[in-house]
Amino acid sequence: MMVGVIVMAVGVPVTLFLLLRLHTLSQLFTLAVVTFISWGVADLLASILERPRLKDRSPGGALREDLERRSKE
Repeated sequence: MMVGVIVMAVGVPVTLFLLLRLHTLSQLFTLAVVTFISWGVADLLASILERPRLKDRSPGGALREDLERRSKE
């Protein structure tokens, strides 16, 4: 988890910042936020979809059920 945070909130944004030749600190911060949130959403969806699905459950239904279950915990 810590490796993902370091890579997606620091490593990737700094690399993109340098490769795209951006200049301001706000651009770097925007890149960091976007890559970190994207990583979090992708990780959440992957953890939900890796579970065996029931016959009557769609990916959207699985996402809703998981979010409801997590909010109750």
